Amino acid sequence: MMESLLIANRGEIARRIIRTAKMLGIRTIAVYSEADAGLPFVREADEAIAIGPAPARESYLSEARILQAARKTGAAAIHPGYGFLSENAEFAEAVEKAGIIWVGAPPAAIRAMGLKDAAKELMQAAGVPVTPGYLGPDQSEERLTAEAEATGYPVLIKAVAGGGGKGMRRVDRAQDFAEHLAACRREAAASFGDDRVLIERYISNPRHIEVQVFADKHGNCVHLFERDCSLQRRHQKVIEEAPAPGLDAATRAAICHAAVKAARAVNYVGAGTIEFIADASAGLHPDRIWFMEMNTRLQVEHPVTETITGEDLVLWQLKVAAGEPLPKMQNEIVRNGWAFEARLYAENPAAGYLPSTGRLEHLKLPQRVRVDSGVEQGDEITAFYDPMIAKIIAHGPNREAALSKLAAACAGIEVWPVRSNAGLLARIAVEPDFRAARIDTGFLDRHGESLAAKEPDETVIDRAATALSMGADDDPWSALRGFRIAGPNDNRMRVRIDGHLYWGRARPDLEPNAVEMDETTVLFDAGNAWPIGLPAASEVEANHGPGDGAILSPMPGLVISVDVAEGDRVAKGDRLLTVEAMKMEHTLRAPFDGTVGKLQASTGIRVSENQLVVTVVKEED
Repeated sequence: MMESLLIANRGEIARRIIRTAKMLGIRTIAVYSEADAGLPFVREADEAIAIGPAPARESYLSEARILQAARKTGAAAIHPGYGFLSENAEFAEAVEKAGIIWVGAPPAAIRAMGLKDAAKELMQAAGVPVTPGYLGPDQSEERLTAEAEATGYPVLIKAVAGGGGKGMRRVDRAQDFAEHLAACRREAAASFGDDRVLIERYISNPRHIEVQVFADKHGNCVHLFERDCSLQRRHQKVIEEAPAPGLDAATRAAICHAAVKAARAVNYVGAGTIEFIADASAGLHPDRIWFMEMNTRLQVEHPVTETITGEDLVLWQLKVAAGEPLPKMQNEIVRNGWAFEARLYAENPAAGYLPSTGRLEHLKLPQRVRVDSGVEQGDEITAFYDPMIAKIIAHGPNREAALSKLAAACAGIEVWPVRSNAGLLARIAVEPDFRAARIDTGFLDRHGESLAAKEPDETVIDRAATALSMGADDDPWSALRGFRIAGPNDNRMRVRIDGHLYWGRARPDLEPNAVEMDETTVLFDAGNAWPIGLPAASEVEANHGPGDGAILSPMPGLVISVDVAEGDRVAKGDRLLTVEAMKMEHTLRAPFDGTVGKLQASTGIRVSENQLVVTVVKEED
């Protein structure tokens, strides 16, 4: 086993690798940028070395600086984590040329699987099923048009060097093919410097199923079963699970056998993932699952595989890199139960998934499930790197039990003032179609609007009223609730939630989870964080009931345009004004049909969070 290990990555994967390396007695070396100097992985490593400023290209993607750090610290091996340099064949070769152990895939295998068309041709030759379509060298419009016709519409045009959804177009009709081909080529050339494309049959109900494979330098190659990664948004995974629901034993055996064949075809060594696309329109069957691509690295979602097999995949990586045989052979690897992984991101689903940055003044993560996190309370989420806060991994004896555990874990997450998708994750976990495993890659496109929770429900409003009324003076002249000389008091009260005014009821049966931070009270409910407060005098100008049209700025920023004037009639959804904050534009819109009342903002002024900027009066009022 190597004596020392440099981790050429950051955040949660760096912490993950450090834990296993320390367990093996390996000296750990972290590299970090200026922006990450205070993060936990830097403190937890045995040694840490700064490698440059915040931008990744000047630090974590700088091959020269990482190799210099390895030489300076006497690192015996380099682990690239995932992303960044993990699939860079030239960097892998440079590491090996420097006499340092590369904890990753062989450079030749990385290259073989780097281009989609070449990889599919290689898989075809190895007997691995690939999606019907065209992979040939003739890139003329005439040939591609003919091949699309032969494949049968709808088809997908995909960039040969593509990834992340770039350079990809769905075409439903022959008459639209030329237009989409031109657009796909332009995007591919701009993104990858390569405008070559391939044609694939479009799968109407696609499931994304991938198989974890592992091989050593002694000719052994195994699989550790499959994962389902169908729950995606814009081709980025949100929740993964293992095993894949609805996969029978025969189909599982077929797909796992194909994955091992794929790995052997490129003389693979180390951890890898073979990704398949399945047509789930009539259930999962071996003849309707096809090879898509191979990721020649450890995957972000590897914890679900670790959880159902009880294996430490980072330990396997280190042993294989050190020349040892695989810790277990195929007949020794067993499955146990079900596991889910939810990716907790610093983003606001209710605001179109806008990224959120800032200091994590308050962070409470689940205690009874596995949590892989790169940050702790008080750390900073910056705009330089992936916005992941943590991975929440839940395990149970079956899918229902594991999913219930995941739902409870996500519902208990508390993040502030950075916004997060915790509430979205909690709602997905209880959504009936997801619980019934009626999923494909379009799930969030169909359900995303209803899952975004843009407005607080009645219970949240009442919890806010209850929290704000606790400890309030019962004197009738200053009470927050309505006082009556005759009859019972009116327990309704006006509350401000996330910049909007509502009528709520203080209820003794509710136990609101509210936290005081500086001058803000935050109500945490089912993963959501709602800033709450009492309306200022300037906000109580009209009594219009819930969602009364008092429009507040959602965050501090600069008003860059005002699109209405006092007295203008507006329809629900009409743009009122736009605030620029955190290099993003936030458009404030009319909540209902009505008339613009008092306008308290103009172009060029700066506004604070929750500042009243305009009032809209309902038509019926």
